[in-house]
Order: sequence, then C-alpha cells, then structure tokens
Amino acid sequence: MRKLEISDVEIMRIAVQQEIARSEESRYDHRLHGMLLVSQGINCYQIAEWLGQDPRTIQRWVTRFEKQGFAGLQEGERVGRPRKLDQTQWGAIGRDLRTNPREMGYSQNLWDGKLLSYHLAKVHGVDLGVRQCQRIFRQMRFRLRKPRPVIAKADPEAQAAYKKIAPIRQK
Repeated sequence: MRKLEISDVEIMRIAVQQEIARSEESRYDHRLHGMLLVSQGINCYQIAEWLGQDPRTIQRWVTRFEKQGFAGLQEGERVGRPRKLDQTQWGAIGRDLRTNPREMGYSQNLWDGKLLSYHLAKVHGVDLGVRQCQRIFRQMRFRLRKPRPVIAKADPEAQAAYKKIAPIRQK
C-alpha cells in the first residue's frame, strides 16, 4: 500500500484540533484516543505531541481515568471565579435598573456603568469595575441609552431651521 499524504499538513492539523474542541462528544473521543495510546505503552510526551496537548494534560486524563473510569473522561463542570453578586442581589439590581436613578437619589437621568458601580458599592457593598457593570447591562438585556446633547443657551427656532430633515410644508 502506498503512503498517504495530506497536501497542507499544518492547516489540516489546526482544522482537526478546532473540530475536536467544538463539541463535548469529540473532546471525549479525543481523550479516549489518548487512553488507547497510553494502553499501548506509548510515552505521554509522544502522545501529547501527536494529539496537540500538554503532557500534563495527558497525565490528568490518565489519573481521572484510573480513579473514575470512563466517567472521568467525560466533560465536567468548569470552575471559575465565584460571582460577587448572589441571586437576591441580582434580582434587586434588575429592579433598581428599571427605576429612574433620580428616584433613588442620584443626580443622573440614565444608568451607566459608572453610576451602577457606585450604586453597587453603596447599596450592596459589592465593588465592581465600570466595565463589569457595563457587562451586567448586557447580561440583563438592557441597552445603553445616551441622552441627546443640549447646547446651553441655544435658540430652539434656529435649531429647528437647521435640522437635516425639513418639516413638510403645506402649499
């Protein structure tokens, strides 16, 4: 049998790795292939090179497989930093954002990241940055509304005459 060759090996390897990362099932199969290679007595460094993983990752797979069997190779919960806001605070923030900031004693008419950050620190004792507060708006499906700028001491009649779309005039 003739040796099989792929025309662009590097791009093909990247594409296959992206496909593996795309779903839980393919990641599980990828780990199974790693275990199959380990069972054949192949070095974890060689397996890591072939599978595009870190050798320590292969060692973790083997450890989990020995402790939990096939269940150890399944996707588990991925841990992250715990939320600073609990469910009751999250609900309270949703209610607060639906009220006008002036009704809560603030001088602004609209909520923004800076005001929400201040409000969370003052009311809930939670210190979040402005950017994180902007993410909270998006997570709660609020959109940022900016007030139209008003020029001080402007003549309203001159502004109306200057508008891009002229009013419809009757003949």
